[in-house]
Amino acid sequence: MTKILFVITAADHWTLADGTRQPTGFWAEEALGPYQIFKEAGYQIAAATPGGVPPTVDVLSLSPDFNNGEEGAERMRTALREATELAHPKRIEDVTIDDYEAVFYPGGWGPMEDLPGDAASGKLLTDWITSGKPVSLVCHGPAALLATIGPDGTSPYAGYRLTGLSNAEEQQNGLADRAKWLLQDRLVSELGADYREADPFTPHVEVDRTLYTGQNPVSAVPLAQELVKALR
Repeated sequence: MTKILFVITAADHWTLADGTRQPTGFWAEEALGPYQIFKEAGYQIAAATPGGVPPTVDVLSLSPDFNNGEEGAERMRTALREATELAHPKRIEDVTIDDYEAVFYPGGWGPMEDLPGDAASGKLLTDWITSGKPVSLVCHGPAALLATIGPDGTSPYAGYRLTGLSNAEEQQNGLADRAKWLLQDRLVSELGADYREADPFTPHVEVDRTLYTGQNPVSAVPLAQELVKALR
């Protein structure tokens, strides 16, 4: 049976330029929407985090404001409770790529805190792209690609066409002016990516070879659907 690995941030905050810790974690919509798509396709799910720490959900992503009201928020909370695999992760360094057909990195501000410097995640992503199996990341998830930059300043993802949360979207989120850095900037200047963006908070997916990326939360389900097509 096809098995998908979710690699999720273990951070519960994002440190801003002034040292303030913005409470966060992973964004529920970006994990649970794809989780449901993969389950409906008959796939098995497993999870890994830095250190094997159970991941923290960003409470904002469970609120009525981000789920079209209380009814939607309650559906998201129920989905989170039912996604039991995500609550029991293994350590990233204990992952064996041969056990999975694809890897999926959901976003949230948490990945901006721990994944850009996580060596185990960087090695996993480097090995995965070499394996020829699909790599998929959404919203802030592509921050993890920064950990693939080697001592010589190059990454196996250099030149890939991809997307991720845009500077314009981070401005609309209200934290861009307080951030230490912005994802779009570093994907271009450090990773050497061919970054593409659509209008803020509209669905946008980029596929380049075996790299699948989505720009923002509403891109998570379309991204998962593209991955399912690739795995059929």
